[in-house]
Amino acid sequence: MLRCPSCNSHDLGKVGTNQFYCWNCFVELTVAGGEISAVFQVEEDGSLSSLNDLFLDESDQAAL
Repeated sequence: MLRCPSCNSHDLGKVGTNQFYCWNCFVELTVAGGEISAVFQVEEDGSLSSLNDLFLDESDQAAL
């Protein structure tokens, strides 16, 4: 089962194809091949800020 990389919660909702939102810490995840491929913080204005440098290692980021 998928867990949030920020807070380790299972409280995720699907917001799009391969996109999930953590209701606990307000981050959005993109999943590819069953693994998290991108992590974003949702800002107050609805824009997204990348958190990939905090939660993904260099090999994951090279694939993006």
